[in-house]
Amino acid sequence: MNPQITLSTARRVLIQLGRDHRTVAMLLVLPSALLGLMCWVYSDIPGRFDRVGPQLLGILPFVVMFVVTSVATLRERRAGTLERLLTTPMNKLDLLLGYGLAFGLVAIVQSGIAALLTMTLYGVDAETKGGWALFLSAAVVGVFGAAAGLFASAFARTEFQAVQLLPAVVIPQLFLCGLFVPRSQLDDVLNAVSDVLPLSYAVDAMNQAMQRGGLTGQVGRDLAIVGGSALLALAAGAATLRRQSA
Repeated sequence: MNPQITLSTARRVLIQLGRDHRTVAMLLVLPSALLGLMCWVYSDIPGRFDRVGPQLLGILPFVVMFVVTSVATLRERRAGTLERLLTTPMNKLDLLLGYGLAFGLVAIVQSGIAALLTMTLYGVDAETKGGWALFLSAAVVGVFGAAAGLFASAFARTEFQAVQLLPAVVIPQLFLCGLFVPRSQLDDVLNAVSDVLPLSYAVDAMNQAMQRGGLTGQVGRDLAIVGGSALLALAAGAATLRRQSA
């Protein structure tokens, strides 16, 4: 790995993102807007958003980062940009780490905005330590979403194939992560499957951060699993990235 090449790639990606105002708006505004919508939906049910809001704070950045990262990166592959870069001394891992760093920084900003609004405008009551734990959890999950999107873009050949991975990669995790039904109440087989899905640990980290009011050992363990999953996704993306788009 060459850190200079990785940082140069990240800088180029951030400059390109800055020129695409629609993508920037989707990345930074959409998760917070969706959280606001859910807050409005539960406005007549006291205490419900206090329970659901932190979980969604972990899930929505993941979903948005996955979709935008996979499509944006694949678009560069289709345009031939990545193939031209791979003819230079840059290797696949340098390339994906650069993209991961750029989108990871965006995920951190995105998560910070969403966490701040959740604990202020949307009224989720969290202590100072709990608030920092929520932000850190949301940021790690957002980075994982970016890494998973990069893996999807490396695996797929077209934007349509990348979007097809959404129901395959994201939706099963949504169903089994504990958002709709506590994982302890799932069937034994489904519970076993949920134990190997990174988003389950993201939701667990959010719940623990709110219940314990800070960054506990269990929260740290869960976030380490999510962060490790992000590294595995980048490594898998580097292994499957093709030099040719078609």
